[in-house]
Amino acid sequence: MKKLVILGAGCGGTMMANKMRKHLDDDWSVTIIDRNNIHDYQPGYLFVPFDINKPKDIRRTKKEFMNPGIDFVVSEITNVDWNKQEVTTGTEGKFSYDILIMSTGCDIRPDEIEGLKEGWGNDIHGFYRYDDCIALGKALKKFEGGKLVVNIAEMPIKCPVAPLEFVFLADWWLTKQGKRDKTEIEFVTPLSGAFTKPVATRILTSACEEKNIKITPNFALGSVDPEKKIIEAYDGTQVDYDMLVSIPPNFGDEAMIESEVADPMGYIPVDKHTLQPAGYDNVWVLGDGTDVPTSKAGAVAHFQGDILEENIMAFVDGGEQHARSDGHAV
Repeated sequence: MKKLVILGAGCGGTMMANKMRKHLDDDWSVTIIDRNNIHDYQPGYLFVPFDINKPKDIRRTKKEFMNPGIDFVVSEITNVDWNKQEVTTGTEGKFSYDILIMSTGCDIRPDEIEGLKEGWGNDIHGFYRYDDCIALGKALKKFEGGKLVVNIAEMPIKCPVAPLEFVFLADWWLTKQGKRDKTEIEFVTPLSGAFTKPVATRILTSACEEKNIKITPNFALGSVDPEKKIIEAYDGTQVDYDMLVSIPPNFGDEAMIESEVADPMGYIPVDKHTLQPAGYDNVWVLGDGTDVPTSKAGAVAHFQGDILEENIMAFVDGGEQHARSDGHAV
């Protein structure tokens, strides 16, 4: 029997498992490996702190999104060897493959910034993880005013517009709670403006000005002093805060670094059009774990999945692979 193995049962991996199971006949097994069986609707993290979504609204099991005929293995991935065509897990042994699809994602790393991890959960919070968005909601309810700073440590990050969305939601929510006139909101970003595109930046900057939200651009975060409640850029610029909502550096999966298939930040280098690493015609990578210069978002993984679906079936059938990714998103 031929074997298709998929690493990561998030948005990209689950879509590919369902797509490929539909196409492949009984001569193929489809196995998907992930460290747990918890599926979070990650865009919902943004709304939990403001009680728009409840935690129970955004959490399901991963298994329930998979079609019949897919083998789901719950175990930590510890090593990937493209030359041996083998994946090693922490508790379930090794898995050989004929085709490998990798969708290992990325995650925040507060420990990468001096002082950030030490203050996490006190006056520093985030919303890119399930537990963090719940804790942030509790902290906001206790917040009686002062200086609320939202800071992006560095790019790239998941869903680049989410921090700015949080700023506008905070403005709305604090107004609704009668606390906005007691709160200064400052958006501190390493970008040259509110967003990455000129037209959007102009419109969003205007919106921030109308809502009395200060934008501090070109701020490359170097360290955090959780005692003095100050963030400091590498050039010495400082911003003080009463509550810091932090978007820490995003890194790919540590096991990909240790397997020497990723760059030092855990992102897997691939051709940005074919989504394949150089020299490996039976390996495809999609989603947040690639080094492709596009947004790290589920919409991108969705369109990448269409490219992989077409090209992998061409590979299986011995035909030409014509589909090309253009980084499209919604």
